[in-house]
Amino acid sequence: MGGLSVAVLAGGRSSEHDVSLASGAAVVAGLAEAGHQPTLIEVDRKGVWRQDGQALTLTPGTGIGGFDIAFPVLHGPFGEDGIAQGLLEALGVPYVGSGVFASALCNDKLRTKQLLTVAGFDQVASVQVTDSDWSSGRDDLEQKIAAIGWPVWVKPARLGSSVGISRVDSAVKLGEAIAAALAYDPRVIVEQSSPGREIEVSVIERLSQSGTFELVTSPPGEIALPGAGPDDWYDYERKYEAGGMQLRVPAELDEGTSEAVRSTAAEAFAATGCSGYARVDCFVDGDRILINEINTAPGFTSTSVFAQLFASDGVTYPDLLDELVRTALALFEREAGYSF
Repeated sequence: MGGLSVAVLAGGRSSEHDVSLASGAAVVAGLAEAGHQPTLIEVDRKGVWRQDGQALTLTPGTGIGGFDIAFPVLHGPFGEDGIAQGLLEALGVPYVGSGVFASALCNDKLRTKQLLTVAGFDQVASVQVTDSDWSSGRDDLEQKIAAIGWPVWVKPARLGSSVGISRVDSAVKLGEAIAAALAYDPRVIVEQSSPGREIEVSVIERLSQSGTFELVTSPPGEIALPGAGPDDWYDYERKYEAGGMQLRVPAELDEGTSEAVRSTAAEAFAATGCSGYARVDCFVDGDRILINEINTAPGFTSTSVFAQLFASDGVTYPDLLDELVRTALALFEREAGYSF
């Protein structure tokens, strides 16, 4: 097969702009190594799309400048929340990753938790806090939060990379943490802390030889924090500073638990309507497997968790990227066969 002309979208309007650019540069290099012709399309902090420094003019139904496919590695709001995916749909260009609905759903921690609860998945207890409810019914919310037990995690509902997240050990710091999260999002989720081990699984769709699409999971990996004290956690610095975290892959799980985690990750991927690829984060607490988050646009450098998990199974970074773009093109062609 010949190489594809790929528009790699990176940057964006969110606080994860720089993380996205790092992912984009790595994806460009990896795709080139795989034999494709990638071009970086940088989305600046105002949302303007630029190729080689020049603003692009985009017309619905006409694709993006002759590219065969787009590979968005945009993180956070305006990138992984269905907005960029909707624009790509309007342009009529195939793209890697989940569609509008799954992207919007999984970017919203509250809505994801609600759907997964209905679907029967185990999760930690949580409380929703909105800007208006916090102003008018703070006492009631404080009681609900205290009832799930300390410590708790306070998170913006629709942001990633641990931005705006606080660990709160008592009611004394709760108001400060919620105010910090509300600065990023008018909806906040307060979650019970899990004593379980933090286990992550990468999931991709693969086009089989029979022409059907099947879900493939990586070996589970465990997040470890070198030199961490009792109050340390997997925050922004730990995620992105050299030596801040270690990924133990495969995770030290017995065979039955490992298979159960992989199966649960694939089931959560399917239940939320994901396509292409995602990273599913879980807690393993004894016999319980609790879904934490489903990330449809995880960090995508060759050393990011998503790629490392598959690398442990012998899948190289360029081969992984090659499979993702070819599967995305096949999925697009399948969808084009339906009548609307």
